Amino acid sequence: MTDGVRFPLGSRVRARTIDPDHHTRLPRYLRGHTGEVVAAAAPEPLPDDVARGRAEPRVETVYAVRFHGSELWGSDPASSHTVIADLWECYLEEAR
Repeated sequence: MTDGVRFPLGSRVRARTIDPDHHTRLPRYLRGHTGEVVAAAAPEPLPDDVARGRAEPRVETVYAVRFHGSELWGSDPASSHTVIADLWECYLEEAR
């Protein structure tokens, strides 16, 4: 799926540096790091809103974003690996 998405395949995105006082599916170790959109899935209810019991949770596109290990862990032995995380649109911003 790529029609009507904010971040097309190949886009460089940055995981936002949010620190909400409620449930979030944005892993702390990804916050502030840059990755590449490798897929966009159909919109899904935002789990943050669902966990908080909102009657009408926001529905957003979910992106598969690939992060290189060197971006996350520097020169650690795991740096040759990649991590792909499914992230809702509000967790992301355009990388500069």
